Amino acid sequence: MLIDLHTHSYPKSDDSFVSVDELIDQAKSSGLDGICLTDHDCFWSLDETRALSRRHEILVLPGTEINTDAGHILVFGLDRYVFGLHKPSFVRQLVDRRGGVIVAAHPYRRRFLEEPAQQPEARAEMLERAVADRFFQLCDAIEGINGRGSARENEFSQELGHRLELNLTGGSDAHRLEQLGTAATRFQNPVTGLADLIEEIRHGRFEAVSLVESNQL
Repeated sequence: MLIDLHTHSYPKSDDSFVSVDELIDQAKSSGLDGICLTDHDCFWSLDETRALSRRHEILVLPGTEINTDAGHILVFGLDRYVFGLHKPSFVRQLVDRRGGVIVAAHPYRRRFLEEPAQQPEARAEMLERAVADRFFQLCDAIEGINGRGSARENEFSQELGHRLELNLTGGSDAHRLEQLGTAATRFQNPVTGLADLIEEIRHGRFEAVSLVESNQL
């Protein structure tokens, strides 16, 4: 089944231009089986997402995108913001205690520069630095296809994931309606709730899918 693991709605994400109901309706129209709400440093309760699922007749799951000192991460399994979440190691400890998972969001940011990367040596150096970055070693998966990333940026993310032996997710990172339906994650087994999602991510039973190019990784 296809689930978009990375989306943003207004007003929980103040840089989004779409309401949660519009977001979910568009996901359904795009042929997705589910959608995760991952607003910036903000949380949806299970009661809220279950109500949205019933209203829209599509799977809606809660998550969050946390801005840490070392980069952004998608977190599934936490239900509130607490002081210290800006530190990746603290997030890892808390997520482990809560039985959740962490996905590195758009990992090319801060690590990959398109113009210098046209030189093979410079690109190789960027990749080696990213591979050695402890931040990614704290994650359970890497976002290999970000719907707002360029082809070269996503290629960098995919190579990073392969080097780290971490499975690749896909998500639209949608902040506008037209950005839905660009990328998603295909799960091998049915996902009916948050516990299923966490279990499948933890065991790597998924793959990133580009819905624009109609191919998978």
